[in-house]
Amino acid sequence: MKNEKWNKENILSQKGRVVIVTGSSSGIGYETARVLANKQASVMIAVRNLDKGNKALAKIIQQNKDADVKVMELDLANLASVKNFAENFKKNYSRLDLLINNAGVMIPPYTKTTDGFELQFGTNHLGHFALTGQLLELLISTENSRIVNVSSGAHNIGNIDFDDLNWEKRSYAKWKAYGDSKLANLYFIYELDRKLKDNGIKTFATASHPGWTATELQRTAGRVVGYLNGILAQDITMGALPTLRAATEEGLKGKEYFGPSGFLEVRGYPVKVESNELSKDQAIAQKLWEVSEKLTGVKFEFNKQV
Repeated sequence: MKNEKWNKENILSQKGRVVIVTGSSSGIGYETARVLANKQASVMIAVRNLDKGNKALAKIIQQNKDADVKVMELDLANLASVKNFAENFKKNYSRLDLLINNAGVMIPPYTKTTDGFELQFGTNHLGHFALTGQLLELLISTENSRIVNVSSGAHNIGNIDFDDLNWEKRSYAKWKAYGDSKLANLYFIYELDRKLKDNGIKTFATASHPGWTATELQRTAGRVVGYLNGILAQDITMGALPTLRAATEEGLKGKEYFGPSGFLEVRGYPVKVESNELSKDQAIAQKLWEVSEKLTGVKFEFNKQV
């Protein structure tokens, strides 16, 4: 499998499928949206900055005049915006085949979201948790739907401190906070898939990570990362492939995790990989789920498909 060169040519037609890609105005989110639109999916670019979103849409349409792409405002660092997006989407769409939780912030200075959460945990995890919960009914009612979380190899440096989720007691370590948020992405997707299966629901959840991909996310990472980008990083066309495989591969069951096939999963074509043992701790995942429902005020309703 390590020699397998899965790429966008492996993706079957997505005609008839309705897709949301968060954070898709640039980077791997944009590339994911572009490829799926070219495979005839109806794609929603869900972004905080509408100007950037409209520029991304125009770029996709310029390349493919038949692409079915729209833009909606979604600020994952603001739970009111998340609720507004979900409500507006449900008013306009009767199905949702694929939710790709791609958006994220990476190693910013210490900042809090509108609702008072540490920015990386609040955006990367809680915002997507709330979004997924509020779209769950639509996902469940759509046959063969799936949810994909984009995590990171940085989950390996994560270890969530439930006594100080917002870094109010500790000295802020932005890389550690980023790792925590990416570990939370995996806890969430694994626990979500468990709950879906426990309730006899066919919707399932998978995850991916892009390896080392040069994107706008790294704009706050400093000179060293910038230098290493020139040596190690792959471009967004490769970096998006793990997400695209997690989103479109036929025959998946749920809980699959895709990443690059190369050394240390830094670069390469997408294959199934394993997240670390800590990410598979069900007790922690359940605790995070309960805390996340409390913090966001979003309770997941697992009603079986008709």
